[in-house]
Amino acid sequence: MWIKGRVDALVKAARAAYKDDEAVPAYQKLLSSIATGIRRHNLDQDESFRSKYRELIEYVEAAALDLRTDHELGFTVPDKQYFAETRQFVQIPEFLMDQRFLRYVSRYRTLDRAKAYLRFINSERAPSEQLLFFSYKSRHLGTPDNDDSFWRLLIVVPGDSSAGVPEKWVQFGLPDPKSRTHIRNVSVVSALLRSDRTFDTYFKDYFRTYRRNRSITIKGRWELGEGDDNCARCHKSGVLPIFPEANSVKKDELEAVSAVNNRFITYGSPRFGKYLDESKFGPGLSSATWESRKRRFGEGFDATSVGKAMSCSTCHRPAGLGALNWPMDEVVISSFISGGQMPLGYDLTAAEREELSEKLIQEYFATDDDNPGILKSWLLGRLR
Repeated sequence: MWIKGRVDALVKAARAAYKDDEAVPAYQKLLSSIATGIRRHNLDQDESFRSKYRELIEYVEAAALDLRTDHELGFTVPDKQYFAETRQFVQIPEFLMDQRFLRYVSRYRTLDRAKAYLRFINSERAPSEQLLFFSYKSRHLGTPDNDDSFWRLLIVVPGDSSAGVPEKWVQFGLPDPKSRTHIRNVSVVSALLRSDRTFDTYFKDYFRTYRRNRSITIKGRWELGEGDDNCARCHKSGVLPIFPEANSVKKDELEAVSAVNNRFITYGSPRFGKYLDESKFGPGLSSATWESRKRRFGEGFDATSVGKAMSCSTCHRPAGLGALNWPMDEVVISSFISGGQMPLGYDLTAAEREELSEKLIQEYFATDDDNPGILKSWLLGRLR
């Protein structure tokens, strides 16, 4: 009974944390308490218990990592070790550290000069090494240093997997066109393609420092002592496709948006190197059986527009684009659904998209005993 009660409480707390960031501390406190209880009673060493509740034990071990001050990224190794070992994969290319370029990309009004610089770089590169770049306004997320900063300049730098050189998605946060506030963030997400149709992805956030002499320096956010975030919470698919705010991309850059997203599709299934075993977080949204869904939402639901659209796991699964499982970011998930980008190929009304979002979350986080949701069923070992 202790296990069932703890699982119910954990799933409810997770759902609350998904819906409201202010509920995150309560979820973390409960997660820490469960982890402590398992260790105190040596349940993880009890072969019978571990066999019966393997998913719960492994989930708690993995999910509790980012509660430790030296594991803010949520990976199996300390943050210091991760950044030391992955430095070659997440370094900002030297040509993007040029002081002229950094000054140009620090102001929206000089953004065209920054792009002219990138076009000059392309003029000296082979066709296979051409940069893809465009500026856009994000639909949903501010930068780590400014929640109200939605403009970006994305630069995709081609790699060479045969030489162990990853493709890098380098993104500079931009100030609002009417703002003079300096935006500090620069993010690097890299993709190193493997021969088995998967790719390893690596992350790093940098902050710019604007000096009085007009020079601009860039250093890792973590190295500056300004913390970091759990990367996989948002990046379930490793690299994220780009769906800009409507009309925020210039017409002559729309082709670059399509080229970037098409590139993402060719990468294959995301992996996180040796730093995270994503299987320990279980199945994701929409992976319930039709029998369970029928009992939850009623006969005939599978024939409705919303029922048909509950298909995230068709693509978002371990062998696909990565499961959308907890922990996940509500802003990213809901904005992709409400904005019409997901699920692909479904023409839904605004009301239907709202219903779809709610039912996906209900199905995933449900705790009723007769028909538990995806997360509870998995944690109790019922999906083997």
